Amino acid sequence: MSKKRIITVSREFGSGGHTVAKLIADKLGYACYDKELVERIAKESGFDEAFVRERGEYASASNSFLFALVAGSSGGFSVSDQIYIAQNNVIKELAAKEPCVIVGRCADYILRDRDDCLHTFFHADKDFRARHIVEKYGERSDSIEKRIKDKDDRRKAYYKHYTGRNWGDVQNYHISLDTSVLGFEQCAEIVANAIKNQK
Repeated sequence: MSKKRIITVSREFGSGGHTVAKLIADKLGYACYDKELVERIAKESGFDEAFVRERGEYASASNSFLFALVAGSSGGFSVSDQIYIAQNNVIKELAAKEPCVIVGRCADYILRDRDDCLHTFFHADKDFRARHIVEKYGERSDSIEKRIKDKDDRRKAYYKHYTGRNWGDVQNYHISLDTSVLGFEQCAEIVANAIKNQK
């Protein structure tokens, strides 16, 4: 079995997955791709960066994507499908290029056939997530609970549409950690040590 050199980070909204990903990357001296990933996907797809950031978590209304991908068709893709194809290409290129931490964007699924990846998922209780969201993004007119539900529902639907798997299912990940219990630093330390202590 190959040593793990790529870490994918999936996370519930407000659990601090981005923060933990950056900490992991710092501890290992790895590149971290989150916002930078969006920039690269925008360049690859030709779509505006803000548009990619927003549309990147919406599933296509069409169900033809996976069939078309397998069949090798290049036409008839929705905007969401075109972004996903660019995302797929960019994530595979980054994984082939260097050890790194990749946040979100179905990276765990896209890189599922590589045995040098460590797939992680971060979650937290609702109160912790609500506090973190207010600290990071500030108050808004809609309720915190609604924001959490809407964001998580979008991620679930998007992940299901493009992978056929259930987002957050422990079977999809090697490590699943509760940031509200362990804290960001300890979560990052656990993952970094898993990489450092490989035989």
